[in-house]
Amino acid sequence: MLIIAERINSSRRYIAEAVSSKNRGFIESEAKAQAEAGADYIDVNAGTFVGEEVEHLKWLVEVVQGVTDLPLSIDSPDAEVIREILPLVDKTPMINSITLEPARMEGILPLVKEHGATVIGLCQSEDTMAETSDEKVRLARELVKEVTGAGIPLDSLYIDPLVYPVATNPRSALAAIEAIERIMGEFPGVHTTCGLTNVSYGIPDRKLVNRTFLTAAICRGLDSAILDPTDKQLYGALKASLVIAGRDEYCMGYITAFREGRFE
Repeated sequence: MLIIAERINSSRRYIAEAVSSKNRGFIESEAKAQAEAGADYIDVNAGTFVGEEVEHLKWLVEVVQGVTDLPLSIDSPDAEVIREILPLVDKTPMINSITLEPARMEGILPLVKEHGATVIGLCQSEDTMAETSDEKVRLARELVKEVTGAGIPLDSLYIDPLVYPVATNPRSALAAIEAIERIMGEFPGVHTTCGLTNVSYGIPDRKLVNRTFLTAAICRGLDSAILDPTDKQLYGALKASLVIAGRDEYCMGYITAFREGRFE
């Protein structure tokens, strides 16, 4: 189960403040905490700084790479921003993300291929924000066609079926879970991921809902998620879910994480 650590995102007020003030120590502590908690990639996002995104993202890349050797997830919808950042990364990155919008696809896919990166593909087109499982799977097929047609291996693609808040769309979680199972079955070798916390936006005790959704999604095939690995209860739910789903042989991953004190 691949973990993309979400905390260094300028949509979070305290991250935006740290970036604006160039608070290196704060960003370093965020990166180290996520790496030590079990992240596989560190996502870096400066998207709220309109007109200054490149400048701030370059700084984030430099600071994060100074304290961890984990690969980065470069989080921007702008191909030109990504083009500026890619030469600065030390390890093969993940690009977060493409959609089926032609400008975004045409701008970013060549960069994915050139740098041998992995890429998150959102089930979204110019006229569709996929809500039903059928819509999600249909757009997933188009993503697979576009990505593989560009000469990028299928196992470099992480499809995000998009999960919307259950507070406004009561069937959103179920539609995403159904789509995950169908996508993983139809395209052996592809990966699925999601922005986990979207599901609980607007309701109380969000962390409980996040854990419950994650467990259900893992049991239907989800093999990656964008989440906060420092949340020990969430990390524990992830490890336990892999056990229940038969994806942790002899429970060794769960036992190791328990002994290391990674969850509660």
